[in-house]
Amino acid sequence: MQHYLLTILVLLPVVGALAVGLYGLAPARRDASYRWIAFLVSTATFLFSLLLLRGDGAAGQFHFAQDVNWIGAIGARYHVGVDGISLWLVLLTTLLVPVSILSSWRAVEKRTLAFYASLLVLEGAMIGVFVSLDLLLFYLFFEASLVPMFLLIGVWGGERRIYAAVKFFIYTAVGSLLMLVGIIALYFIYAAQAGGGSGTFDYVQLVEAMRSGALRLSPSPAQYWLFVAFGLAFAIKVPLFPFHTWLPDAHTEAPTAGSVILAGVLLKMGTYGFMRFNFALFPDAARAFAPYIVVLAVIGIIYGALVAMVQPDVKRLVAYSSVSHMGFVMLGLFSFTEQGMQGALYQMLNHGVSTGALFLIVGMIYERRHTRMIADFGGLSKPMPWFATVFVIASLSSIGLPLLNGFVGEFLIMLGTWTSPFQFARWMNPRVVTMFAATGVIWAAVYMLWMLQRVLFGRLRSKANAQLSDLSWRELGLLLPLLALMLYMGVYPRPFLSRSRESVLSVRARVLPETRGDFAEEIKK
Repeated sequence: MQHYLLTILVLLPVVGALAVGLYGLAPARRDASYRWIAFLVSTATFLFSLLLLRGDGAAGQFHFAQDVNWIGAIGARYHVGVDGISLWLVLLTTLLVPVSILSSWRAVEKRTLAFYASLLVLEGAMIGVFVSLDLLLFYLFFEASLVPMFLLIGVWGGERRIYAAVKFFIYTAVGSLLMLVGIIALYFIYAAQAGGGSGTFDYVQLVEAMRSGALRLSPSPAQYWLFVAFGLAFAIKVPLFPFHTWLPDAHTEAPTAGSVILAGVLLKMGTYGFMRFNFALFPDAARAFAPYIVVLAVIGIIYGALVAMVQPDVKRLVAYSSVSHMGFVMLGLFSFTEQGMQGALYQMLNHGVSTGALFLIVGMIYERRHTRMIADFGGLSKPMPWFATVFVIASLSSIGLPLLNGFVGEFLIMLGTWTSPFQFARWMNPRVVTMFAATGVIWAAVYMLWMLQRVLFGRLRSKANAQLSDLSWRELGLLLPLLALMLYMGVYPRPFLSRSRESVLSVRARVLPETRGDFAEEIKK
């Protein structure tokens, strides 16, 4: 089974979606059964994904790999595998999907069959993105994730759901088409230089050809154009400022499960794409474009925080906080240091856990009050003490309080950027960049603590607030695993960082070849 484990992880949710559909055709069916089928399938997927922890994490190697001929006429292969980078993102995906299904247990009442089927298909596509080692296969999974998310927003979203869904689809689809052009161009460049008349989409083969010199993209401008083609697709997905405008609308209008998956997993496809493909395939271009992306990342950190501060809608506030947090991730990636890149990967996981929990909490209060306006709340800590407790912990995690997960990721990112030997530009000293980025932590404390003050504390502003019921056992059961992860990842990050370290160093050695010797020495140690 080990040889087919990744295929099982990709196909099991899809088979579950088919089971949900077939059950819906059966006579005398009950809607509750859809939920149980979806939950059991997603839970089984999570349990299977835990087997990935058995990989040894050797540097530069992919484990649980399966490589078979797919479309022989064009050299496309079904090639999947995981390393220390993709491992944790797969586990994050399989964790958040059953949580999202449980969060929708009572919130979704219309077209429940299609809703849970869409969630399961989305899970299969997201896992496929993180395990694909063939560029064409990666593109297909990358695009396949758009359709179920479009449906989740457009069918089960809020009042402006159609506008938000169409905007989300157009932004991401246009970026993906640019990436497809880049994939095709890379295929023919390989065919002309190293393929003996035949191209390849295989990521591992392309990287090996570049290492051996059989495939040369520099000093030709082709590498820079390819970096832009891939980079725009990933920048929109992150989203990197100024490509972020689709995100607040999509988050605000999406159902709770859609917001959790969107923030927790889909945004990570962009940062993962930069780390996996742009750095490994186009290292010279990555160094050349680093100053510009670092500037955009810092702008996104500060802009996202300042705009979040003035939001009257608590869900929209959390959405803009994602723009700021993902700016930190991009900053860490383009610091080209071990600490910065490790921190960026860790912050991807932190953001998925913390912001996923915040969207769950916002969804829970919306189910009770049918409003998300901060002005409509106040004093909720009195009738809802458990709700207030988990809301405060999740918010402090998002801020980056020491002993919680957000602190570790942001500290590593800023430490890596501060000590970066890579001079971004004559006018951009790494320490100056770090100081500007660090203000994002201050602004995060301002907008999150101010929001908590207005929502949870003070006097009760209405009788409706006084009559609210506290969290149920089901809701506490949803949040407690995420809260436990926040504390565990904040106190003991070593298991996560040690498993990803060698893979991160391998990618770093591609971007900065002069560190390859240091990397070899580290591996010997």
